[in-house]
Amino acid sequence: MRLHPLNCLLLVALLAGAGTDLRASPAKPVIASGTVPDEATRAAVLQRLRTLYGAARVVDRIEVGSVIAPPNWSDRVVGMLGEDLQRVSAGELEINGNAVRISGQVGNEAVRQQIAGGIATAAGPGYLVRNALSDTGQDEQAVLDEALADRIIEFQSGSATLAPAGQAILDEMVLAMAQLGDRQVQVVGHTDDVGSRAANIALSMQRAIAVKAYLEQQGVDADNLSVQGFGPDRPVADNATDQGRARNRRIEFRVL
Repeated sequence: MRLHPLNCLLLVALLAGAGTDLRASPAKPVIASGTVPDEATRAAVLQRLRTLYGAARVVDRIEVGSVIAPPNWSDRVVGMLGEDLQRVSAGELEINGNAVRISGQVGNEAVRQQIAGGIATAAGPGYLVRNALSDTGQDEQAVLDEALADRIIEFQSGSATLAPAGQAILDEMVLAMAQLGDRQVQVVGHTDDVGSRAANIALSMQRAIAVKAYLEQQGVDADNLSVQGFGPDRPVADNATDQGRARNRRIEFRVL
């Protein structure tokens, strides 16, 4: 394991997989090692990691030594240990003075950017953050996108009751999801902009819940599914036309 002589914290997270319940795999440790300037920093780092991952998973290899730390280094280091780190598989966060490097595997590019951005925000000015995370979710997202094939999952008008044509598409999605194993998939509902925004957001969520329930009935593990509803807020077509409104009334599937 690499150690650095000055103000270094090395966090190695060996996780079960991005998007999973990390506390469900106690055999996979999170190892904290390196040299910090005082006992208070060591205690704060370990407490934060134990809060994130559970005490049984955290292995303490941190040493306290005569090192020179940047101002407020302890607070910034603890701030960089955010909840988003739990979405990194086989990852490593290295903080060497004001140089930061995050590596590992995440589900998609959006998560990759979100994690690095959160670390940079917590670190603040004067810190250089290197994003070495790799996106492993593109192929898995492609499996779902190809199965959906840009088709619209239909519901009965104004309701969250699936139409037979919508159920037929979902039967194909079940087969596609089986290829993903235990990866997390979010079902996202969207509507057009006819009617009030509040009603449309509620309808989009109800439709996402209905899709989730149908998928579960067909054998998809409920623990691998989550829901979100954005109503009319994320259109993909012009709501001024019938065709555009039809395109906006859709269900989206995202690999997390």
